[in-house]
Amino acid sequence: MKEKTLDIKTVCECNRCLGCETLHPQVSIINLENPNLEQDAVRFEFYAILLIEDCENGCDCCGRKYYDYSNATMVFLTPGEIFGMSENNTLPDKGYLLAFHPDLLFRTSLKNHIKNYTFFSYRKEEALHLSQRETAKVTCCLENIEDELHHAIDTHSSTILSRHIELLLDYCTRYYERQFITRENKNKAILERMDKILDGYIASGKLQDGKLPTDAYCAENLNLSIAYFNDLLKFETGKTLAEYFQLKRLYIAKNLLLKTDSTPAAIACQLGYPSVQHFSLIFKKITGFSPNEYRCSQN
Repeated sequence: MKEKTLDIKTVCECNRCLGCETLHPQVSIINLENPNLEQDAVRFEFYAILLIEDCENGCDCCGRKYYDYSNATMVFLTPGEIFGMSENNTLPDKGYLLAFHPDLLFRTSLKNHIKNYTFFSYRKEEALHLSQRETAKVTCCLENIEDELHHAIDTHSSTILSRHIELLLDYCTRYYERQFITRENKNKAILERMDKILDGYIASGKLQDGKLPTDAYCAENLNLSIAYFNDLLKFETGKTLAEYFQLKRLYIAKNLLLKTDSTPAAIACQLGYPSVQHFSLIFKKITGFSPNEYRCSQN
């Protein structure tokens, strides 16, 4: 059976579909209590932030586990993204939807860096799970937006609304970092799996063709979005995948130099360096020794 998707193109149309008064044509906060939608999923053609309440009664579809808070959950959607809460519900039964059109951000500071809020590119299963205190702060931010929406529209409206939204996103950035901390053991397990994936990639011989593993390759094998994978890796190691893999190759190169008779040229080829000269240059830059000097120094 083909999935039916409701395509909502504007904030005004979203208000009509969900029974909410339009206070501003480009931004709205909608109470999601008992949304009456017949479709299986919905596509918002604007930014949408869902605050899902009553998570104790079923927010597992958004990736909540026993080590997460369960007071509320947040999902962040970019324009054009399709969302379906579960098989039984298009949208959550309880919570709020903050909808805002990209045009609202025209000539605001948020327009220049909204892409820095990478959680808009996370999957639904990588949602943010809030404590009671965090939920109260998010609710306060939504109330401030709601209060501004009841002010008559003037030349300051877009700026003030965008700043309130930006503050909300900054708090969510803080809370996602907190979630990485509370998921520390889970994240370590993910990094261990990543190391095995990278080891398998090296053993496959793909590096000899000059093809380095990409963040998309790792994320797919870990069943994560690219954005979530990159943010998790950066938070846990302080490095990008390229930086992490550079050090991993160097570690393997050291072992090969000490435990095998392979020449630097053979090791460079095996580990995907474009030339032995390039390999030697990087090796010496990081270790202070050329490959041959390192081998001799450890004997």
